[in-house]
Amino acid sequence: MRLRQSVRGLAAAVGALSLAFAGTMGTAAPAHASATGSTALGTFTYEVRGATVKVPVGCFLTHSISGSGKKIERQLAGVDCIGVAATFSRFCNWRIDFTYADTDNRTYRTSRGATRTECEGAPLRRAAPQKLPQYGKACARLFVNGKSRATQCHYITR
Repeated sequence: MRLRQSVRGLAAAVGALSLAFAGTMGTAAPAHASATGSTALGTFTYEVRGATVKVPVGCFLTHSISGSGKKIERQLAGVDCIGVAATFSRFCNWRIDFTYADTDNRTYRTSRGATRTECEGAPLRRAAPQKLPQYGKACARLFVNGKSRATQCHYITR
């Protein structure tokens, strides 16, 4: 499980570097963009079936997006944990939503993820490729047990 998290992070970094390198080659192809960012979750506790679950410091919501202009070719978001948190963190009743807002910060679309009742150490959600109707921002939002725990956004501009 932890190897998958490391591989996922490495794959995102390699993908970002390869897209950056391709952009510097001076080709006449359309401009491609890629971004990966993380937001710390902070420590929190929640109740599951009468038991208290504690998520320690060391977990992050990581959101990766790539595409060209308003076309999103790949988007995923998941939780990555390091140190002690990687060993002991479990997320139950979680979901990840993707939201899209215009340049005036008005949300015009939300893709609500399914709530996963199983407990996992590395929640992950992928979004289908799509074309946005306007520029603005794309965000990933993690919910655990119905409560928002972190949001991570990327601006999509010309």
